[in-house]
This record gives sequence, structure tokens and C-alpha cells, in this order.
Amino acid sequence: MTTEQILSFSVIGGMMAVFIWDRFRYDVVACCALVVAVALGVVKPDHAFSGFSDDIVIIVGSALVVSAGVARSGIVDVAIKKFFPNLNSVRTQMALLMIVVAVLSAFIKNIGALAIMMPVAFQFARRAGVSPSRYLMPMAFSALLGGLMTQIGTSPNIVVSRLRGEMTGTPFTMFDFTPVGGILTLVGVTFLMFFYWLVPERQKQSNSIEEAVEISNYASEATITGQSTMMGKPLAELLKLGDGEVVATAVLRGHSRMSPFPDIILREDDSVLLEGRSAALERVVSSAKLRLSGKALNGPGKVEQDLISIEAVISHQSPLAGVSARNLALSYTRGINLLAVSRRGERLRERLSDLVLREGDVIVMQGARSTLPGVLQDLALLPLAQQEVMLGTQRRALFPIIILALAMISTALGYAPVAVAFFAAALGMAVFKAVPLNDLYKSVDGPILVMLGALIPVSDSLRTTGGSELIAGWLGQVAHSLPPYGAIALIMITAMAVTPFLNNAATVLVMGPIAVSFATTLGFRPEAFLMAVAIGAGSDFLTPVGHQCNTLVMGPGGYRFSDYPRLGLPLSILIVLVSVPALLWFWPVQ
Repeated sequence: MTTEQILSFSVIGGMMAVFIWDRFRYDVVACCALVVAVALGVVKPDHAFSGFSDDIVIIVGSALVVSAGVARSGIVDVAIKKFFPNLNSVRTQMALLMIVVAVLSAFIKNIGALAIMMPVAFQFARRAGVSPSRYLMPMAFSALLGGLMTQIGTSPNIVVSRLRGEMTGTPFTMFDFTPVGGILTLVGVTFLMFFYWLVPERQKQSNSIEEAVEISNYASEATITGQSTMMGKPLAELLKLGDGEVVATAVLRGHSRMSPFPDIILREDDSVLLEGRSAALERVVSSAKLRLSGKALNGPGKVEQDLISIEAVISHQSPLAGVSARNLALSYTRGINLLAVSRRGERLRERLSDLVLREGDVIVMQGARSTLPGVLQDLALLPLAQQEVMLGTQRRALFPIIILALAMISTALGYAPVAVAFFAAALGMAVFKAVPLNDLYKSVDGPILVMLGALIPVSDSLRTTGGSELIAGWLGQVAHSLPPYGAIALIMITAMAVTPFLNNAATVLVMGPIAVSFATTLGFRPEAFLMAVAIGAGSDFLTPVGHQCNTLVMGPGGYRFSDYPRLGLPLSILIVLVSVPALLWFWPVQ
């Protein structure tokens, strides 16, 4: 071993130990490892920041924006209510998510399949009252498993197919991977469904001040219009849209006020007084196509405005204190609407227009992005951490789905690389306002991207110093003394161990020739050995950095570095135990 190789192994080993120790935040650890690697000469200074331009950083950041756009579209809510109205068990929810992700990953990019289903996981988590971390890591692992089933499912399968063509003249076909890959996916998903609890339930580590001050008891007034999906239906059907997070305090019909019995049939122009979290109120209002109190700020004959809704507190200096919304006439005098009010320790039962506002009330105001901040200042209202809410804002249901579909089609047909397609999709979310510009950078998890950018050159030092070739040489010497099943297992385990530090395609390029050389020397057919390399390179369950699917869920799930081997190590062992006999059965070496 050369000095550079020893230093490279030492830096990577030390970094992994600190990650597992879990005393410092992952992005700080990665940056420290990068600085040490540069100081020791393992990473050249002119390549120190090459990781920040790597495709993986672009893919992960863009996928987070795309996922946020899909979540805001409301299409997820509609799909869950329509197809899975009574799916409340965590295990059945998880089974559905993992199966869908795995099947999609066999035919489209697995990070795209994961981005599509992540908003569904968040909705299921909210419905079941658990953390999204229960779902996200099993989904990421299912995406990796699903990619093993077809030639196009994952990069290692494509590279292995090409290697077989170069070495034997006959490449693998589309579904040559399906028998073994299908078995592994079935076994892996079953394992994840019953052993997901190996990972402790986590909360997002970087909770924002906006989440800390979330209000849970807003009172709002919504009217049934001619276009409402709830017209002619009982009140209970409307409240179902809130998943138990919204209650009705009264139904107003003309000059009559009725108690909110569940069997009241809603009619056009009925007003329903609702109470709940702003996000839950927004789901009910948008899904049922209700009209909130106030006048339309956009519409025919009006200049189109970029409308936002902001939560704010009425200060003791505010002219709103002691006055009703009707007397204030904010829609006409200020061009803003009062959408909801929250009062600590009190359930509000009056119409918003009749409610006398008090100091300390938290209100939701709707107005133009360009003018609303100035109005808040004039009225001495204190915005809650500059927090914007979706209540009263227009959802663009179709644009995010169309944008994501175009990105997936362009990558599947080879029109654009994954990084370019997803970056364009993220840009489309901003251009078509599927994700407001103020929320765009909130969707991108900065610490995750910094960790990736710092880790890539450190991990690549294994290749640039010749460390990967050294490992390959050791492997070749050991494998020649083993029986076929032992050699296949060793090759697969080595590929699993190396993949976090090389990308999975590079792992195949390093390990593939070794596998073929071993098979040829002993007179074995090479297919099972090449398949073992592809499975090992495609089964990175041990770290958050080896595959972008694992990285994508780390921030939203609040996972720690050490959480991945808790679930990933037993899964990796299971994959080896199942795949070796399956490979020897479907691809005999003699």
C-alpha cells in the first residue's frame, strides 16, 4: 500500500466512525473530512469542491422541490380519499407505499418513483398519527429493490448487461434480471413491512420556527357554492376531508343558525363555521371547492396578483383590536381578506364578519405578495416568523403532475440525463408557481446537499489513489480459494461495501472484470457472478450517501447516519442469503 492509499483509507474510516458516533451534525462531519483530506493531499485542492457540481447534488435538490410541488398540488389528497379512504393501519399503508415504489422503480428512475410517493407517505403519517420516518426509509430501500427487477431499473444492471455483451457477445435482456430481482424484492419488502421498527421513530432534525409556532385551532367561515362537490351532501362528508382535524361549530343558512349535526344536508349558499389547523382547513376548502369569507382579489376585470396568506398576531397597538371585521371592511379599504382567527383557550362560534377581534388573536390574512407586508406593518400586526400558509391560496393541481411526468418520460426515453430532467422539473415548479418562490429554498434541504458535496471528493479518493484496485486485487486472491457459492457471496458483499464510496456504476466497472476473470479461470459461466456484482452494487442499504434515494429521505425523515445500518444491515444479510442460491438456480455456473 502506498502512503496516499493508507491516508485515504484512514480519512474515510475515521469519517465513518464519527458518523456512527453521531455526536456532530452530518454536514459538519463531511466538511471536516474534506478539509482533512485536502490537508493530507488525498484530495487535490482544485478538486475539493467538485462534489458540489456533481449530478447527485442536483438530482437530490431538484427532487425535493419536485416532491414539494406534488404535495402542494392537492392531487395526493384526492387520490387517497378516492382510492384508499379507510387505509389507516401503518403496516397496510407501508405495504402499499413499498409495493407501488418497487413496481414503479422497475421501469422508471427509482428517485422519481420515490419523489412521486413521498407526499403520499406524509399524508399517511398524518392520518395514522406517526412520524414520516416510519415510512420513508423502507420506501427508499423498496425503490432500490424494485430497480433490481429489470435491465433499466438501475445503473448497475445496465452496466453489467454491457459488460456481458463485451465479454461473451450476448448482453443481458430486459427481463433476465426479473426472476432473481423479483424474489429479492418480494423478500425484501416483506422484511421491511415486519421489521421497520428497527429504526427508531424520528422527527425532522431541523424543525423551523414556523413549525414551532403552528396554530391548531383556527376558526374560519366557508360557503357552499354552485361548483362545490359537497352541495346536496351531509355535513359529515365535508368533515371527512379533514381527517378528524376539522370540526364544524355551526351551519348558517340565510338568517338561521343551525347546530352542526352530521346529517345536515348542505345547500348552495350555506356557510359553515369550521375550526382546525390551517393546513387541514385548506384541505377541506380546496377539496370541496368552498369559498372563504371576503371578496375575490383576482378574477375577471381585475389585475392578476400573486396572492399569499400570512399568519399574524394582533398587537396591543393594532387598530384591529376591539373592532369587528365587518366594520373594518378590510377587503375594500386595504385590499386584503380576513380568512381565519385563532383565540387562545376559546372556541369561536361567531361569523368572522361579526367577530370582535382582540389583542393576541392570531389571524390569517390574504393579499397580494407585493402589498400585504406593508399592510401588516400599517396595522401593527406581527407576522409569525414570516410564515406563509396555503389557506386561501390557489392550488395548481395539474401542473406539478404534468411537469413530473415530462421529466420521467424524458429520462426513460433517453432525451435528457436525470440531473437535467429533474432540474428542469424543479424550475418548472417555480415558473408555474406550483411552489412559491419563497418556499422554493425551504424545500431544498441545505445540510443534506452540503454533506453530499463534501463527501463526493473524499469518497472518490478511494479511486484516485488506487485504493479500489487494491481491494479488487485482494478480492481476486481470496475468491480463487472459495467454492462457487462462497465466491458469489464474497463478490456481492464486497460490492455492497464499496458502493457507498464509489458510485454504483463505477463499482460494477471495478468488480465486473474481476468476477468474469474468476469465473473464466475456474471454467465457470460468468452470468451468476456478473449478476452478483449488479445486486451488490444496487443494494446500498448501509449509508445515506451511497444512493440518492437514501439521501433524499434523510432530511425529511430526520434520520441519523447510524439509523441506516440498523435496518439496512439485516436487510443486506438477507439479500445475500437469498440471492446466492437464487442465482445458482436461475444461472447455473456449470
